[in-house]
Amino acid sequence: MTWIKPSFLWMMYRCGWGTKVGQETVLAVDITREGFEWALRNACLSSYVRGVHPDLASWQRELRSAPARVQWDPERDLRLRPLSYRSLQLGLSGEAVRSYADEWTVGIRDVTPLAREIHALVSGGDLDSAARLLPRERPYPVGDELLAHLRG
Repeated sequence: MTWIKPSFLWMMYRCGWGTKVGQETVLAVDITREGFEWALRNACLSSYVRGVHPDLASWQRELRSAPARVQWDPERDLRLRPLSYRSLQLGLSGEAVRSYADEWTVGIRDVTPLAREIHALVSGGDLDSAARLLPRERPYPVGDELLAHLRG
């Protein structure tokens, strides 16, 4: 499974600012809106949620057959502490991975130097300068119908 993590700070939490073994390189991958929304439409929640799924067995069947899965994890601040709201993590498998690699990806940038620069500023206590360097992120504009089956 390949995971798309749209939040820069959540990715920094996951890879330890690019310092974790095997995660020393941080890439920003640009994908098409059509591809991202196809994955959302065809995704299943990564865990069972009573009231969203009819029953545990139905969710397990959906999870096995879905080419994508969604989990909601706490967003992070500059010190990588959890915030009160969640960010989407989108897991891809099977046909979704092939489409991601062959069709949806339109750009790849190495942002490791940026991650290291921001991390150095945070470590030095200069949160204002670090915040100014963060990539601009805003809520993804999507209708409720696209996420209705993914709210947990």
